[in-house]
Amino acid sequence: MAEPSRTIAVLVANPALSSILSMVLASVPSYRVRPFESELALVTYMHLAPVDVVVTDFDSANARADRVTRDLRADEAIVNREYQVIALASEVSPETKDLCIASGIDEVIVKPMSPKYLVERVQSRLARRAAALPRPLRTSTLRRPDFAQYGNVIPLWTRERPLPQH
Repeated sequence: MAEPSRTIAVLVANPALSSILSMVLASVPSYRVRPFESELALVTYMHLAPVDVVVTDFDSANARADRVTRDLRADEAIVNREYQVIALASEVSPETKDLCIASGIDEVIVKPMSPKYLVERVQSRLARRAAALPRPLRTSTLRRPDFAQYGNVIPLWTRERPLPQH
């Protein structure tokens, strides 16, 4: 069975970094990567389509990770409320930790990092979310229909009478 497609939103201050991260994330066949240049574009997209993971940046002057995350978490019009937020930061200070906790950021990755590491962290976040979701009950056997209700229907093969050997 094919793996369901996951949407990853990337909102990073540096266009070159955004391009590299988007390219590496898009190398995973089941990921649809959507890079954004502004918080407004990201929010508008999330009003229309579900996003599974948001990658954002603390170094962005006009769209800092904590403010973006706080705005997203407070927005009731977002289609899918079950998204994860990964923030990129140049350094993690006690103030940054407090901002992350207060805004609802799920994970912080310290820059510089390998783009492949980001792919691993996104995969881990998606796997953690999938494990937390309740699984539907599966029935292991099918119930045999009762043909007696139709009158003169005679079942040809039953457990008592084995299948013919040809």
